[in-house]
Amino acid sequence: MPRVQKRLGELDAEMAKDTFWNNREQAQKLIDEAGSVRKKIEPLLAAEKQLEDFRVMVELAEAEPEAEQLKHQQELDRDFAKFSKELDALELGVLLGSPHDKNNCILSINGGTESCDWANMLLRMYQRWSERRGWEIEVTDALAGEVAGIKSVTMLIKGENAYGFCKAERGVHRLVRISPFDANKRRHTSFASVDVIAEIEEEGELVIPPSELQIDTYRAGGKGGQNVNKVETAVRVTHLPTGVVAASQAQRSQMQNKAAAMRLLLSKLYALREDQKRAELERFYGEKGSVSWGNQIRSYVFQPYRMVKDLRTGVQTSNVQAVMDGDLDEFVNGWLRAGCPTKRMQGVKDLEE
Repeated sequence: MPRVQKRLGELDAEMAKDTFWNNREQAQKLIDEAGSVRKKIEPLLAAEKQLEDFRVMVELAEAEPEAEQLKHQQELDRDFAKFSKELDALELGVLLGSPHDKNNCILSINGGTESCDWANMLLRMYQRWSERRGWEIEVTDALAGEVAGIKSVTMLIKGENAYGFCKAERGVHRLVRISPFDANKRRHTSFASVDVIAEIEEEGELVIPPSELQIDTYRAGGKGGQNVNKVETAVRVTHLPTGVVAASQAQRSQMQNKAAAMRLLLSKLYALREDQKRAELERFYGEKGSVSWGNQIRSYVFQPYRMVKDLRTGVQTSNVQAVMDGDLDEFVNGWLRAGCPTKRMQGVKDLEE
């Protein structure tokens, strides 16, 4: 805080100079930096002042008769509960410090052949979670399962800090339940993988030569108006050197789908490049682990008991229905506070293993 406050003082001194507007481009940079610094420190200063106000209120209340003290106690309890929530939000804001945490995100679910229903349940869970947080969600590409559910789906989640929060979901998710598709009512285990990358819109961050791209069109599937299955509006873009593929069929025109697919491809390639810079970590598409037993980040058990447990943090709840209805904040916030671990926490066991 002292270092940041010192920098803000330097910026204010620069902006007070008569020659400040001689270089408009530089002036705007300093104004933006000052705004960013104030946004960081003002909430903390306000929280410190409010905490001091609470201390003063307690001292004043202690001097009152006992009957009056109870009134003050109720008021303080109410105000402090609100203050604690605001402090939690402030803490999470500090934890979201990576360059692209504030960006929209692209979330993909892959259920494979045996887990199409589970992938569809996860899609619904993330849609409900996004609604709770006031984010907008758009399914850009989906492949339906042969019997039920979906084999894979890619969606764009738009909202403040969408990537910063959604990145907690990257990994393998495991479901244990009595399968509705098993006539003998036996327990089944299903796996689905979730990939999360930040949406990158600034083309200057990554330039792709047209010669490296293969663009294919095909007929979109699902709802989308009278052109669906008649006109090839869906677009698939392949980056030939890496084999990375991005597709979009959500828009009504081929041009719109091409633009959406290009943004998705750019985001995937940027994430891949950033991952390659971190040589000590596993590669981008391998980090989440294979979609199999022992690699899950979270287990969802429906029978014989009910439990959702995150194996990276130990956070768990028996309220499975609430989680499937989008109540994910406890898991996501716990992951952020634990330092964004990618491996299972030492000593944390999956009860099904």
